[in-house]
Amino acid sequence: MNMPSGQNDPNANPCIRNCCLDQQDICLGCFRHLDEILAWRAMSDVELQACFARMAQRKAESQAKRSGVNRTLDSE
Repeated sequence: MNMPSGQNDPNANPCIRNCCLDQQDICLGCFRHLDEILAWRAMSDVELQACFARMAQRKAESQAKRSGVNRTLDSE
């Protein structure tokens, strides 16, 4: 997953200024959970790496879900 700030810098904030939370409190811009956003500056390098992995998974799931919806709409 390409994060604008880069995953190589463990202190980089992945916020892309497209902040909008879904029903599960996941940001639709960076795919962090609200709790992760609030705790970001206090996270260790290991916690940040785990968070980046969760964000990548959430982004992939979101894109797959949208692709499925688009295919369904296209077939109608």
